[in-house]
Amino acid sequence: MDDEKKWEVLHSEYLIRRPWLTARRDHVRLPNGVENPEYYVLEYPDWVNVIALTRDGHFLMERQYRHGLRYTGYEICAGVCEPGEAPIDAARRELYEETGYGDGQWTHHMTISANTSTMTNLCHCFIATDVEPLSTQHLEETEDISIHLLTADEVFDLLRKDQVRQALMAAPLWKYFAEKK
Repeated sequence: MDDEKKWEVLHSEYLIRRPWLTARRDHVRLPNGVENPEYYVLEYPDWVNVIALTRDGHFLMERQYRHGLRYTGYEICAGVCEPGEAPIDAARRELYEETGYGDGQWTHHMTISANTSTMTNLCHCFIATDVEPLSTQHLEETEDISIHLLTADEVFDLLRKDQVRQALMAAPLWKYFAEKK
């Protein structure tokens, strides 16, 4: 079908290739013939996040500082898929590393994109119920994460008061609560 309206890439150039930032500049031609010699794309590996609930129904929330906004807030567990790692395996690993929790029943919740216009990756969102503490946290040296067990009312209140700022975390939480009504 011709309705996909894909752009033709005439030339690509990598501007930076670092572990946490890869940026390229594409020279593209649109279906209408217009050329844009400076279209910037950020390449990232796929991400995962987890809405984790304990056996007694508490949400396992994290609180940490985010330097981009210079903001400390509540989040759900999240991380990066390693090369060749299935999203569900990355989600289980991240939950264990960041919180020490694991086991439980896992379901895929949704797959979303932070920005379909300029980013190449997806975020795979999962729900893990009946998780339990298995260990202490196994944080990287650059991570400083505190763990909080919150009720559904407390998490919903955080959403209503715009206290979950990360869109890739707010979206699956909003969907979770919408489907529970």
